[in-house]
Amino acid sequence: MTADTARPSVLFVCVHNAGRSQMAAAWLEHLSRGRIEVRSAGSAPRDSVNPAAVEAMAEEGIDISANTPKVLTPEAVQASDVVVTMGCGDTCPFFPGKRYEDWVLEDPAGLGVEAVRPIRDEIRRRVEALVQELLPGA
Repeated sequence: MTADTARPSVLFVCVHNAGRSQMAAAWLEHLSRGRIEVRSAGSAPRDSVNPAAVEAMAEEGIDISANTPKVLTPEAVQASDVVVTMGCGDTCPFFPGKRYEDWVLEDPAGLGVEAVRPIRDEIRRRVEALVQELLPGA
């Protein structure tokens, strides 16, 4: 955990910060109930969050419609304990001592909500496992 917080912190990174990383961040915020600091960013962020991702998360009672994609910065990586990448490849900054995970997930860009639901559900499963690792016994 970072020195300035008692909570673990996680950064989710994908190329556009419009689908996978937005859904992952929303799931982590929801499932950790504020016990984990959550960030998300993209190496080439879009102007808005993918509407199919917004709809898929709304089906689960999670509203990400007001979220906006953010650009990935070295500071965001440095401030995080765990960095989860989702298809950003070599554009993600690497800092020694950080825990990195690469989640191979289909990119929801251009897909309808029917195709985004299985991606959403796989992200939830992975986030649930991450919560159990970072908050044992929670």
